[in-house]
Amino acid sequence: MTSSPKIDDALREAIISRPDVILDDKDMMHALIAANERSMGGNIVDLRGIAMERLESRLDRLEDTHRSVIAAAYENLAGTNQVHRAILRMLDPIEFETFLRDLGGEVAEILRVDAVKLVLESVQNDNDPAVQRLGEVLSVAEPGFIDSYLSQGRGGPVRQVTLRQVQNGNPEIYGNNCDWIRSEACLKLNFGAGRLPGLLVMGAEDPHMFGPQQGTDLLTFFTGVFERTMRRWLS
Repeated sequence: MTSSPKIDDALREAIISRPDVILDDKDMMHALIAANERSMGGNIVDLRGIAMERLESRLDRLEDTHRSVIAAAYENLAGTNQVHRAILRMLDPIEFETFLRDLGGEVAEILRVDAVKLVLESVQNDNDPAVQRLGEVLSVAEPGFIDSYLSQGRGGPVRQVTLRQVQNGNPEIYGNNCDWIRSEACLKLNFGAGRLPGLLVMGAEDPHMFGPQQGTDLLTFFTGVFERTMRRWLS
C-alpha cells in the first residue's frame, strides 16, 4: 500500500492563507497544470488547459502592446516638453541677432539636433555685412530655392514639414558641416502676404533622428510659433 507524500504543514498553511501567491506566479501555475495533465494520462484531451494556453498567449500579446503604448506615450510627452522648452527659449531674446544665435545654440541643444539653419529667400545676395555676421545660422537664397530644395528638384507641391534622411547635407545650407549631416527636418515658413518664404532646417548626425515615417504634429506647431516670431522681427 502506497501513501501520497504530504506537503509540509507550514507551507500548506501559507498557501491556504495566501492562494493569490500561486495564482500570480506564472511558473508555478504552469507546473501545476502540467502535473494535472500527467495525472489524467495521455488519452484525455484537456480542453481547459488548451483554452488557458491560448488565453495566456493573448495576455502576453496584450502586455506587449500595453508596454509599447506606454513607451510611445512617454516618448510623446518628452518630445512635447522639448518643443515647449525650445519655444520658450526662442521667445526670450529682445534683439534679432541674439534670437538667431540662440537658434544655433541653446535652442539646438534643447531639441538635440546638431545644426539649425535659417534660409531666407531674397532678390539680394548674402554679401550684406549683417548677413555675413550671422552666417553660422542665417543664409540668403534666390527666389525658388526653398521649393526646389524641399522637392529635391522634382517640382510639385511641398509639405510644411519634411522629414528625411540624406547622404550628405547641402553645402549651401550647412556649409563646411555638410559632410556629417545624415537626416534633417525642413520647416517651410510663411511670413505673410507680399513676403518671400523662409526655411528652417534642423540637421542631425544620427540618420534615424528624422524620417518620413515620423509624426509631424509637434514640429508643425513649432513652425507656426516660429513664423509668428519672425513676422515680428521682419515688421
